[in-house]
Formats: sequence, structure tokens, C-alpha cells
Amino acid sequence: MHRSGLLSLTALLCALFLLSGGSATAAKVPPRLFDWDRVRYMYAFGDSYTFVQGTEGHANFSFFGDAFDFAFTPQQILSNQIIPKNTSSEGANWIEFLTGCMGGSPLRCKKQLWNFAFAGSDIDSALLPLHHNFTVPLVDQVNQWVTFASKVLPHPTAETLTAWWIGINDTGDSLNNASITDFPAFWEEEMTSYFKAVQKAHDNGLKTHLFINVPAEDRSPNNVGNPTKSALMKLHLTQFNSILADHVTKFKAANADAIVMTFDSNALFNAVLDAPEQFGFTNTTGFCTCADPSGFFWYNVGHPTERVHRLLAEAIEVQLRNTLCE
Repeated sequence: MHRSGLLSLTALLCALFLLSGGSATAAKVPPRLFDWDRVRYMYAFGDSYTFVQGTEGHANFSFFGDAFDFAFTPQQILSNQIIPKNTSSEGANWIEFLTGCMGGSPLRCKKQLWNFAFAGSDIDSALLPLHHNFTVPLVDQVNQWVTFASKVLPHPTAETLTAWWIGINDTGDSLNNASITDFPAFWEEEMTSYFKAVQKAHDNGLKTHLFINVPAEDRSPNNVGNPTKSALMKLHLTQFNSILADHVTKFKAANADAIVMTFDSNALFNAVLDAPEQFGFTNTTGFCTCADPSGFFWYNVGHPTERVHRLLAEAIEVQLRNTLCE
């Protein structure tokens, strides 16, 4: 995209955030504390929205191994390569666009992307069953990084950003779980586990954090055709995201050395879905699992297309630079 086109898109994104009550400028971090241009290393923990395929990963699920292939050597880490356009979209995803690390060895990227996200992950297998017996939930992604990678991969504080995006599967997997009778209490349990993992990562050197909330899955093809299901999903998303915000605040208060930023993907998805034609979308309720889903917001019943990921990356970069929406 040409620079003029990006600026036009940015202006539109900012306007839509303000109209929708979004938080495009929620992260008020002084430039002296965080400088996106200085970031050389990006770490990621999460699920299919964030995972990228690695040559050392489980096919179509991860960059590094799986539950049965959990350990890896320094040589495996440093020789691992990103397989291009192998994500949950038909092409690249948001964190590849954001870093520009789209394929090959992360070591060759200006911003090195080290991705521990695993497709299908929930927060903790003690709280929700694994999608597959080889799935690595978020708490174990952090254990994997701490045990096998933290002493191998650099993470200087001023040059490192860690992205956290989890909860899409948790809210979906629990929707019809009759054993959960108090969902706010359940989300609290999940957040306790989530932020124990975040604290562990922080204590092992990852000091700058970007937390992304759960997007508008109530409007995905998997839910939009059923008003009752969609409404219940929206309620659960509201609860989950609210409790997430509370725990982000508590984490920041407990860690004076942390830089903490948030991004409201729910507001972004809703803004685009409310004005799809302004972003080049002609179909927001169906999906096209195909090589060129032109005009479609959704690639399948629960994952967006590459174009959505590109918009997401552009909006996140605007916030990380923290200037154009002010």
C-alpha cells in the first residue's frame, strides 16, 4: 500500500474508533519509554490468530513443536524458519505484517519474530480441555519459552515487545459448557492462570507487553446466523474483555518496571463490520475458504482473511507509534 493510502486508512480507522468508543489511543506511553522503531525482537503467545508456521513446528499449528515434541535445542531454535503464507488466513497474518518478518529465518528480519502461539490454544488445560492431544495452551507456551528459549534468544528491554492474544478459543469452547454455572467467576479463574504466565514471562526478562482483547466473534459466520447464540457470545466476550482489562491494570500496578499497552481488537472488528464498504469488504456474514477471498471479511467460520489481518496490523502500528489518533 502506498504511504498516502496508509494515511487515509489510518484517518478512517481513527475516526471509526472514536465513533465506536474504541481505544485506538488507550495506551498513553511516553515516547521515551517505548519506541516502536527501536524494537528489534518481538515475541508472541496466543492461538491461531497469531501463530505462524515454522519448519520446526507442528504442521498448520505452530512455529515450535507441540505437546509431544515440547523441547528444542538452541540449534533448532536458531535454524527454525517461517514458512510464508501458512497461517489461519489464506495468506500472512497481523504479526507478520506488523514486524515485516514474513518468511525464512527470523534472524534475517529487521524486527525478529519469535512466535510461540499455537493454533487451537486455550489459556490452561486445567480449565478447559485441549483441542487436540498435541495442543500447547498458553501457560505451556510460556513454560516452553522460559525453559528452552529465554537463554538463547535475545530480549533487551528497550528493543523487545511481547504480544499476548488469547481467549478466542476459551470463549468459544465454553459457550455451551453446562458445567460452568458462573461465567464471570470462570473468567476470573482463567485470568488468574493467564497472568501467572504473564508474570513468569516478565520475571524472565520480557518487560514490555501488548495485550489484545477478544475480537467480535459474535459476528463470525459460526454465530451470526443464530441470534440467541450470537447474543450469548457477545455477553461472554464483554465479560471476558472487561475482566482482562482489570487484570492488565493489576499487573501494571504490581510491576513498576513493566511497559503495558492494550489494543482493542473487538472495537476494530466492529468498526470494520459496521462500515465494510469503506474497507473494501462486500461480504461480512459468509466466508470463502479459497485462494483469493476477495471482498470477504471471513476466511472460514471463525478466522478472518488476510486483508483483515493487514488492517489489524496497520491499526496496531498506529497505536504503537501513538501519534496519529491524538
